[in-house]
Amino acid sequence: MNELQETPSEAPRTPAPADQPVKPVIRAAAAKRANASVIGMIIALVLSIAAFLPVVLMNPAPKSDGYRPSIDVAGIAANAAGVAGFTPVAPQAGDGYRANYARWESGIATGVATWEVGYLTPKDSFIGLVQTRQSNPTWLRDQTKSAPVTGTRNAGGKDWELRDTGKGEKSMVLNYRGTTVVLSGPATLAEFSTLGAAVVAALDSNPAATVSATAAPST
Repeated sequence: MNELQETPSEAPRTPAPADQPVKPVIRAAAAKRANASVIGMIIALVLSIAAFLPVVLMNPAPKSDGYRPSIDVAGIAANAAGVAGFTPVAPQAGDGYRANYARWESGIATGVATWEVGYLTPKDSFIGLVQTRQSNPTWLRDQTKSAPVTGTRNAGGKDWELRDTGKGEKSMVLNYRGTTVVLSGPATLAEFSTLGAAVVAALDSNPAATVSATAAPST
């Protein structure tokens, strides 16, 4: 009988540990090219900044204080005079004061028709001017934000009633030549006085208020 011969089995292979990371190998030439590319980009960026910087330094951005519309207060006031029943005031307070709106409000919502002008002051603040010949306590309280009367302040030779909210907002009120003028805003009292003096001068140069059918208070 033929004897069975056992074939020796192959030795088991030891698997490579799964936790050993495979380290990529970068050839020296490839690494050199990559470094050269990065260095080239940095050099190009530096050269671009160096070329652009003198242009910026020689041409600084213009300083702008915002849009300043040119408002013809006197012209708009003259157009509103026929409806108002009086000549709306157009004070000239000086170059530092610039109007940013001027309008006639018919008073449909409040029942009080008003002439309104907004002034930007030399210290970049604001004073709103409102003039009417239909003033009443409720309307006046709304215009002055219910601020209490804290005294008087002379402007243009007239004593204006001073009202102060205590929160920066203040008002000066003058009843003169048939109309009531209210100045309100966060500006300084000195700026209020300057504009107030200009208002008095303008009122003195205008005819006294007269009653017209179109401007008569509603009953």
